[in-house]
Amino acid sequence: MRVSNTSYLLEDELKSRRVTSQNVAERAGVSRTTVSFVLNNVEGAQISAETRQRVLQAAKELGYVPDALAQSLASGKSKTIGLVLARPSRQIAADMYLTQVLDSLFSKLHKHGLRLMLEILDDQQSQKSYLEFIRSKRIDGVIYSGPQFNDETLESLMSIGFPTVLMGHLPDSPFCSIDIDNHQAACTATEHLIDCGHTSIACITNASLSYTAAKDRLQGYRDTLENHHISYDESLIRCGAFTPESGYIQMKDMLSSQSHLPTAVFIASDVVAAGAVAAIHEKGLRIPEDIAIVGFDDVPLARYMCPPLTTIHIPVRSMAQIAFSMVTQLINRQPPEEKHIFLETRLIIRKSSATSNE
Repeated sequence: MRVSNTSYLLEDELKSRRVTSQNVAERAGVSRTTVSFVLNNVEGAQISAETRQRVLQAAKELGYVPDALAQSLASGKSKTIGLVLARPSRQIAADMYLTQVLDSLFSKLHKHGLRLMLEILDDQQSQKSYLEFIRSKRIDGVIYSGPQFNDETLESLMSIGFPTVLMGHLPDSPFCSIDIDNHQAACTATEHLIDCGHTSIACITNASLSYTAAKDRLQGYRDTLENHHISYDESLIRCGAFTPESGYIQMKDMLSSQSHLPTAVFIASDVVAAGAVAAIHEKGLRIPEDIAIVGFDDVPLARYMCPPLTTIHIPVRSMAQIAFSMVTQLINRQPPEEKHIFLETRLIIRKSSATSNE
């Protein structure tokens, strides 16, 4: 994270114009992004206690009031932000990750007197209609969740220069983005299962490999096996589709088609894992004694599954807040200092991966 040169504004200068986050950043000797992270209590941001205190003190001294957003968007704007979900509606209804995104966005929108327009793009006709809606200037900017490779809608948004922020990441993308390191997080999950003594580890992805997150998580799993000299077995790989049903179907197929069952499974979505757990129990197998499981996302349901699910915690609410901050900066023609931000994840160990002697 970059640090600006420290400069101090005179008090009479501050009184003559509205204090901005840039003023706070200059006084604290940090970047504007750091100020945003501190004032919004962003989870996963690597900010020291000393830096955090310096930012808060600078904001207090300058009398900085962050809620000037509604006024800045009011002139000639619709005061509406779009949230685009590029996947079938039946998948969205079951995805608890997205409910956390929505809850976090609504809290920010309501605070600033803004509205949210939710759009589901599951076919070419809906994509065409949405682009026409954007061109009509009924919304001011877009948060695009779950980007895929070769996404024609994103190419169109890029061609018209529309304020767009990705919740997810595309390599070499010109769009601002907020994400986690999906590859590294998958490595951590797989490494944990290896540390528990497993060498026959299956994987069920969160979605099809057209989604960047799904591809990165599978690659992290595969690279970790390779680093431990464990053979990659294509027959132990299945693709989920954001839903418990997909996890149930894929896990049931794996259990019925394998002569030697894996002793562990990395499932790259807690929602998908819920279905897989049902299939394992239906087969009369025990978790973790027969098959250990590690999920991904740490949705609220994970701790109440039977047994409670070991998983990768994602700071979903912080990601949504940062996406909101980024898109409003773009709407106001203030490009964020950091175009691509990655937040930290962490492994949450619960009973679904515990070894027999623990």
